Amino acid sequence: MSRRDAWFWTLLLLALINTVNAASMLVDPSRWYQEVPAAVPDFGPYNEHFVRDLGCAFLTVTFVLVWAALRPAVRFPLVATAAFFLVGHAVLHVYDTARGFVDADHWWIDFPGVYLPALVLAAMTILLWRRAQVATAG
Repeated sequence: MSRRDAWFWTLLLLALINTVNAASMLVDPSRWYQEVPAAVPDFGPYNEHFVRDLGCAFLTVTFVLVWAALRPAVRFPLVATAAFFLVGHAVLHVYDTARGFVDADHWWIDFPGVYLPALVLAAMTILLWRRAQVATAG
């Protein structure tokens, strides 16, 4: 498997997106909280420390995705790790929206930044798992 295949570029793109999000959370958490197009204030009052904690989590996802891009032999566990966080984050958004904690508009507001990345990484995890199964079977 080539190091610079479609997986490499896709993982780097996802890492870049997570880097921008993490950096904005860490550098200017108040601006991120107020201006990110995800209606974050709908989920509760601003907490600078909490926003920066999340920035660290997204920076960790960046690190894992870059590592996965650079090391094809360990992509499956690394992508699965990143997917675990992003899918868990998405499940919390589903729960909060389904129980009415935030308006139903959040089904659409959260789609591009929460649900779509989780779906993409979950699908990538499944594909990498299947690839690993085929490689060990034959």
